[in-house]
Amino acid sequence: MAEVTVTPQSSLADRPVRVRVRGLSPAQLVTLRASLTDEHGERFQSRAFFRTDEAGEVDPGRHAALGGSYAGLWPMGLFWFLQPDTLFRRLVKRDVAGSPFLVRLEVFDGLRLEAGPQDQPLASCEAQRWYVAPGVQRSPIREGRVRGALFLP
Repeated sequence: MAEVTVTPQSSLADRPVRVRVRGLSPAQLVTLRASLTDEHGERFQSRAFFRTDEAGEVDPGRHAALGGSYAGLWPMGLFWFLQPDTLFRRLVKRDVAGSPFLVRLEVFDGLRLEAGPQDQPLASCEAQRWYVAPGVQRSPIREGRVRGALFLP
């Protein structure tokens, strides 16, 4: 039975995480996809194609992607190469303190450029990517023409 894990499951957006897929057949071709929906309802996705190792596992930190949104050894590639479904959209986080981005990771059998609604992932999980650590206070600054925010501590 396939399993996708992200360690740690909840982390700051600038911190690395480890993505692992287990429980697959050796030398199996799979597609690992990351997706999120931003605060405006825009969807962003990335995907990478992998061949599992002799233990039936994929670790983007140890195994190079064969193609997709990127190729080669990029441990955080699924997060760094997120692209909008609608052209010319940018991934922007407005509510940095109130909620995280929820990134859904899924693994599919074979090489998939697009996964339709009928395609069920072999396994999936969700990662929380926060922009402000717990306990940090945000104070807006408005002085003359200056606008900003002060984050304490």
